[in-house]
Amino acid sequence: MPRLSAIDRERAIGQLQAGNRPAAIANVIGVATSTICRLWTRFQASGSTRDGTRSGRPRVTTARQDRVIYRQHLRQPFLPATETHGAPISGTTTRRRLSANNLECRRPARRTLLTAQHRQQRLQWGHEHLNWNQRQWRDIHFTDESRYCISHADGRIRVWRRRNQRHAANNILQHNAWGGPSVMIWGGIGLNHLVGPVVFQGIGPVRGNGVNTQRYINQVLGPTVVPYFQLHGNLTFQQDNARPHTAKATTAFLQQNNIRVMPWPSLSPDMNPIEHLGDILQSELNAFQPRPITAPQLEQAIETET
Repeated sequence: MPRLSAIDRERAIGQLQAGNRPAAIANVIGVATSTICRLWTRFQASGSTRDGTRSGRPRVTTARQDRVIYRQHLRQPFLPATETHGAPISGTTTRRRLSANNLECRRPARRTLLTAQHRQQRLQWGHEHLNWNQRQWRDIHFTDESRYCISHADGRIRVWRRRNQRHAANNILQHNAWGGPSVMIWGGIGLNHLVGPVVFQGIGPVRGNGVNTQRYINQVLGPTVVPYFQLHGNLTFQQDNARPHTAKATTAFLQQNNIRVMPWPSLSPDMNPIEHLGDILQSELNAFQPRPITAPQLEQAIETET
């Protein structure tokens, strides 16, 4: 038997109120007489032709079990939904219970592994520079090295597709697992100044970034940093604690050229504002047209974007 539409329900109620028999109305609409009779009974009881509230499928968890599931995932946020204890339920049900309590499954933020000593150093550095004004920050020159690859996939590119078409050829983002040809870039920024980029020479696809103390002094500090700091006077040089930066030869070279270095806590790349600039540059390189396919073309694209 077809389900009565809202219009047919109103028609049937109107004809019943006009005195027509349920059997005649059912014959015209094409439903059973009992359907018209139940509709009339519901209308008299509630004053509406809408369906009543249905109980639905019984819940397999009690309110207490829901609280246990919720608290368990608050204490263990990385616990998979399929390994929840406290009730014999599926992972799908667990996700619904957590979603009802405003807990959603999301990708975690990734941060550097820090020891208690690292955290203390970062906190101390923050307290020392908490009340610095713009004039003091204006003299700081933040620097870093970054490797830029031709084939880069950071997981933020999205594709519009239909369900079950994930592996369709036009929905696949192809990239080289090793990044393809790449270049190592050094750069520096300040409040009112920009230095670089400097492209390291003689570095191939080696493990790590390929920058050693000699390359750092001969290709960055000597030809770029020292002349710039001598020209602009009272600036402070910031660099992280990578081995080429803290080597004895590097420290001696900076002292000989009267370059003041800012103390920096270990494992703190997230505190360096130049990291944001590097991320922006990589996004622009991903969208650069025509797409670079060799390391020299990548260098030219970087010079164009900077």
